[in-house]
Amino acid sequence: MTKPISVPRPLVRVNQWVIFLSVVITWITGQYWILAIPLIANVLGIFTGFNPIMRFAKIFLTKDINSYIPEEIGQQKFNSTIASICLAGGIIGFAFNWPVVAYSFTVMVAVASFVAILGFCVGCFMLFQFKQYQYRRSLKNS
Repeated sequence: MTKPISVPRPLVRVNQWVIFLSVVITWITGQYWILAIPLIANVLGIFTGFNPIMRFAKIFLTKDINSYIPEEIGQQKFNSTIASICLAGGIIGFAFNWPVVAYSFTVMVAVASFVAILGFCVGCFMLFQFKQYQYRRSLKNS
């Protein structure tokens, strides 16, 4: 069995919604452990390829998995890494009562996930810019 090279967009959207809603619920309730739900799911996805949020959402797909718009796995792992860093930073900030740290990280991940839901991927833009920088640097060095 070959590893998939893409993820159906609806599964990515569900993951983005879970990140966004977990942050909003954390802000409303003050229960910062809620951030651990998308954090654990995304870290598992990064290291094992198994994101329980996406796996659960997959049972609700109504069409053939290949008929959905694909999202590249490498890009999703990059985005999940950024989200995981922000979620972990938020948890640490709340746990140590460092509100500036907690809200800085959670605002970043909430805005990025919500903007991604609307159609613009901040992580994709960052990775593209980094790859452009590497390319320009390689031209300069050759």
